[in-house]
Formats: sequence, structure tokens, C-alpha cells
Amino acid sequence: MDVPPPVPVVAASRGGAIELREQATAEDIPTGAPAGMSAPVGGQPAPADRSGRVHSFLAPAALALVLGLWGITRQGTMWRDESVTYQVAHRSLPEIWALLQNADAVHGLYYVLMHGLFALWDGGLVTLRLPSVLAVAVAAGLVGLTGCRLAGRRAGLSSGAVFALTPEVQMYAQEGRSYALVCALVALGTYLLLRCLTEPSRRLWILYWLSLLAASWLHEFAVLALPAHGITVLASRADRPVRRAWAVAAAAVAAGLVPLVLLSAGQSGQVSWISGPKPREWLEITGVALVAALCARYPVPGRRPVLVPRLALPLTVLPTAVLLLSALHEPLYVDRYVLFTDIGFALLVGTSISALVTAVSHRGPLRARLPRTAALAATALAVVLALTPVTLQMRNPDSRKDDVTAVAEEVRRVSAPGDGVVFAPSRRREWRLSYPEEYDGLVDLALRTAPQASASLQGVEFPATEIRTRMLSMDRIVVLSDPPGQPEDTVPQEAVKRDVLRSHFHECSRTRVKGAQVTLYARGRSCPPVRAG
Repeated sequence: MDVPPPVPVVAASRGGAIELREQATAEDIPTGAPAGMSAPVGGQPAPADRSGRVHSFLAPAALALVLGLWGITRQGTMWRDESVTYQVAHRSLPEIWALLQNADAVHGLYYVLMHGLFALWDGGLVTLRLPSVLAVAVAAGLVGLTGCRLAGRRAGLSSGAVFALTPEVQMYAQEGRSYALVCALVALGTYLLLRCLTEPSRRLWILYWLSLLAASWLHEFAVLALPAHGITVLASRADRPVRRAWAVAAAAVAAGLVPLVLLSAGQSGQVSWISGPKPREWLEITGVALVAALCARYPVPGRRPVLVPRLALPLTVLPTAVLLLSALHEPLYVDRYVLFTDIGFALLVGTSISALVTAVSHRGPLRARLPRTAALAATALAVVLALTPVTLQMRNPDSRKDDVTAVAEEVRRVSAPGDGVVFAPSRRREWRLSYPEEYDGLVDLALRTAPQASASLQGVEFPATEIRTRMLSMDRIVVLSDPPGQPEDTVPQEAVKRDVLRSHFHECSRTRVKGAQVTLYARGRSCPPVRAG
């Protein structure tokens, strides 16, 4: 028979905690529960037992772990950002500290952590990416645990699975950068915030502060989770002690972040390459916002947790909106900077799926439920089939902006000992740093001081006049550059490289590899033979 929807009841608050109760339905009360048992705090349909919480954490975490370990080496390749992590992590701690005074201060803590990990176990690409795999697994488990606390075991399992299967999450689970670790810490902070809203304690608030501070030290933009959480606290109509405790924690995070902000403020030129979202990215952003808004309003009587939209919707939308608005001053939006917004999105979609399944299961006798059940199963199958090509592509070298390994192999194929090599622009020297053996015997014509000695990422180049002289002393030059269509740097060193090649050399071969091109130039009329691949 149909079960009447519960009636929301707002109970008096104790100790600043929010107590949003619902009158229990027959389905809400566990088998064998005492008569008169009511629904718990936070609008949950039923208190999840320990087994339910454990399953809600472990199942999504296991799914994310399997997906992360699958193809973790990506056919033995890395892209340029990972290459930077790899070579900086292999510097000494004094060298890393000297680098942070000039560049990449925002990633300083991550580099130190990776330095320590490589010191314990130098497992190459597996060591480089394993922290991200484990971090996403923990994040998926925490999303599941949060969903379970909000809406029961099924919602927790659904939310955790949605998070683990999200293509963007899968991508950064296999990336040797800090974004997955940031996501895990924000997921922990979000779970702790939920705990603080329903059963606040000083210990939980301290843990909340530490998790958000650590996330922000791993990447400054993690601080954007704070205003999203602030909206949650206000929208939840929390009592003054809770609001005050959150404000103190937020202020402590902001104060703890000040040293990093001051250190990185002079390095803003490193993000000058950001140009804002492309049309495809705008479509993705709009689609995510629309789906999130629809899920936040999905009406399923008696099964829609009160706190889900208040917790998840701000986290899904606000950080992205802030970075998009920053374009009025300077473009700063890059999807990986706000990877943690997928936490809120997964909670919204996962709890909506759970509510939909519950609605179907309560829809009369089995015969009446079959069409809806079949439709749900067909939809789930279609989603899995649609995600399969994306999931496979994420484990392919072509899934990243460039392929440092392929660039090194092509340089080895076209070059000969004694040839010159030029990086145009100079920041593409990072392609060389993780594969120095492939460049043995080549003369870097523009490099005056090596990266480690100059406490920089790509080293310091000679003045333009010296670069011209050194290039004109060579008969063959291998040039590594961006693909056609990229803007050309206008600094004198880059301009002179182009001028000398155009005026005194001719092109022998040009090979396009993922995100780069390798061109062999020679003086004289005949081109030298190139080794077969």
C-alpha cells in the first residue's frame, strides 16, 4: 500500500545543533525498532547503522581505487605539469625552498610532500600518481559517508559512485598534481561541517579548520569552499553558537593562508596564460549548473533530505562562479582549480537517484512498478555505456594537453650528437627536464643557467644577442615549439629565435606530437638523413 509522506517538524535546538525532524513513516523505521521511533536530526529518513556507514564509505572508495589503479602509468607517459612535479620533487629541500621564492609557491607544500614520498620510494610514474589515486578513493568514500548521513545508505552509495565515475574526477585521480589531495581534504571538511551542524563540538570544529587550512595550503583556491560552506551555515538557520564557531574557523583558515598569499602574490604572472573558458567549457559549466539546480529541487516527499541542497548546491556552484567573475579583473578559471565542486554535484545527483529509486519501489504492486524500474535500468545502462569511451580515453596519452614522453622520443629520432636544441618558447624546456637522457649530446643554445642553479622552473636564458650568435654557430638545430595557432611570445629572446631560423636556416622535417611539434632545421641546401622511428 502507499505510504503517506512524512510531515516536517522543526524541533528545538540543543547546544546550537540543527534539529530538522520528520515524522517517521513505516518505511523509515528499521525492522524491530521500538514503536514511536522518529527520524533523526538533519532530515534523514532513518539513522544509518555502523554497517551502513562503513559500506557507504568503503564501496565508493573501492570503486574509485580500482578505477584509479587501472592504467595508472598511462602507457608510460606524462604531460608537462606532471613533468614539473617529477623534476621539482627530485630536487633537494633547499633547492625547492629557493624555487618557491621565485615560482610555484602555490604548489610548495605539494612539492615537499612528493619529495618525501620519492625519497621513500622512487617508483617513477606510479609514485608520481599514487597519492592522487588514494586521495580520490578517500574523497569518494567521504562523499558516500556524507550522503549516508544525509539520506541513508542508498543515497550514500549512489553519491559516492557518482563521484567516482565522474570523468573529471577520474582524470585527476591519475595526475601527479595536488588537485586530488585538495579534493579529498575539502570532502573531509564538508563531512565535518555536516557533523558540526548536527552535533557540534570543539574537536570537530578544530578538525574542520585543519582540513580546510591544509587544502588551501595545497592550493590557494581551495579557500573558495569556505564561502560555500558559509552559505550552508546561514541557509540552515543554525543557532548563533554554530554560526560563531564557523566564523572563527573560517577566519583561522584565512589567517593561516596569509603567508602563502603574500609569497605567491608576486608570482601572478605564472597564470597569465589563462584565457577563460572555451565554448565547450561554457556548455559544460552551464549543464552542470542546470543539473545541480534540478536535483536540488527534485520533489520526493519524505525522502528529500533538508540539508542536501543547502550543503551541496553552494559547493557545486559558488567556487566556479567566483573564478568566472574574476575575469572582470583577470581570467583565473581552470576546471582543475575547483575540482572539489564535484563533491557537491555528486551529492545532489546521488541523493536524487536514491530518491527516485525509492519513489519507484513504493509505486504500488510489482506489476505497476515494472515499467518505471525498466526505465531506470535502461537509463543507468545508457549512462554507463556513454561513460565507457570517456573512461577509456582518460587512460590514453592523448587525454592530456601534451605528451612529454613522445616529444623526447621524437627528439631522439631526428637529432644527432652535437646538434643544437632550442625551446620556443623557453617555458617548453620543461619537456626536457624529466627525460634528460634523450637529449644527451645536444647543446641547449639559449640556456645560460640551469633550472636548479637558477632556482627556477625552466632556467635563465642568454640575452637575445648571445642567442643569435650561438644559433648561427650551428649547422643543425632541433626546435621544440607549441602547435600552430598558439600566440607567440614577444620578448626579445623569443623574437630572435624566430628571426634567425627564418633568415639563416631551412626546415628539413616537422613532426606533430600531442600538444607540441618537433622541427629540424639545417643550414645549406641538403637536409641530413633522419633515423627511422
